Amino acid sequence: MAKPASHSSAPQSVISRRDAMVAAGAAGSLLAGMTSVHAQNPSDETIRVGLIGCGGRGTGALQQTLSVPGSNVKVTAVADAFEPNANGALRAVDKMKDEGKVDVPDDRKFIGLDAYQKLIDLPDIDLVILATPPGFRPFHFEAAIKAGKHVFMEKPVCVDSFGARLVLEVAKLADEKNRKVVVGLQRHYEARYRETIARVREGLVGDIIGGQVYWNGSGIWYRQRQEAQNEMQFQVNNWYHFNWLCGDHICEQHVHNIDVANWFLDAVPVAGYGVGGKQNRVAGQPSEIYDHHAVNFEYPGGIRIASQCRQFPGGDNRVDEEFQGTKGYVRIGHITDFDGKTLWKFEGDNPNPYQVEHNELHAAIRNDTPLNNAYYGATSSFSAVLGRTATYTGKRQEYQRLLDLDFRTMPEDLSWDSTPPTLPDADGNYELPMPANYKIA
Repeated sequence: MAKPASHSSAPQSVISRRDAMVAAGAAGSLLAGMTSVHAQNPSDETIRVGLIGCGGRGTGALQQTLSVPGSNVKVTAVADAFEPNANGALRAVDKMKDEGKVDVPDDRKFIGLDAYQKLIDLPDIDLVILATPPGFRPFHFEAAIKAGKHVFMEKPVCVDSFGARLVLEVAKLADEKNRKVVVGLQRHYEARYRETIARVREGLVGDIIGGQVYWNGSGIWYRQRQEAQNEMQFQVNNWYHFNWLCGDHICEQHVHNIDVANWFLDAVPVAGYGVGGKQNRVAGQPSEIYDHHAVNFEYPGGIRIASQCRQFPGGDNRVDEEFQGTKGYVRIGHITDFDGKTLWKFEGDNPNPYQVEHNELHAAIRNDTPLNNAYYGATSSFSAVLGRTATYTGKRQEYQRLLDLDFRTMPEDLSWDSTPPTLPDADGNYELPMPANYKIA
């Protein structure tokens, strides 16, 4: 049985977006131009990696961390709830065995809901990749930092108030232990975004007074129930469709764009108000997440950011962010005045940010430079939770009030025989969260 860490009282300390960015500022200035540890004269010591969560994103992150230029790195353990996922991740990096980067014997391949702890308990693991369903992330992050590991963790890093507070608490512990943490909000590692925000900070568009952020696209994957699966196994395997596991797609996916708004405004929302629902009901694919959300986020100083995300086919796809300033308009990589005259345009190299984030993580480990993304990872993830709570309740929600609530979706005890927090009705359908029935503490 896997039991997430128990806390006699939920952590109450809160950090603002500005505080988070200040905490990360030294790392950002030192690492902004770094794309390879090779140029930094790294130690020849091997960085031993453990992968927790062996699905598509976890496998991709493993491939990227094993591909850091000039870095002596090796994966020595993997863990997943399901054995086929673990086997698939190892097959994906099998060709790297010839480079000495893969050494995972059978006794270091851990399977089950408690597999993460078995891997973290290995004393020789230096860096863990956390890529399980997001609901598990705060607890896995806590276990990894307490064990003294460096961490790469995928977004979002929480799906409720309890998780957000826990991540913020553990972020401080990571600093105390001098552990390096990167969160997979990869726009922070993309040159086009970095250069754009540098121009904004220089005052090229004056003060930002509003903006719009979008992730509008087609549907998401669905994994049909297998005959041998019980309800818990089905939900964990089909995690994107259950809020306790994914937080809905406003958290799992649109967090990228909400994070950019927080980043450019150097703030977290004060409140959110919005609407959402499920328009595209696919026969044979019962789910409890929405397929669209639209939220107006209120920021300090009266600034408003309009947020949209959608997952159904037939409309115009749009994934981007734009902002309005007192002197002009900001699109990522392009800034104009009010007449459309170009004030600045990005024309440099734009390396793959998914790779850059691992390059810079390895550099920070080897050179002992500050790097901890967990603060803004938590505040941006919780901003998405704020938006989801606003659409589910149909009511204006305040960031700080929601953060302070005893709001936890992850069960205290987990095993394959446990009862999930949500269950299907007699027809196999799950109740949608709606203003008339959705309750939080």
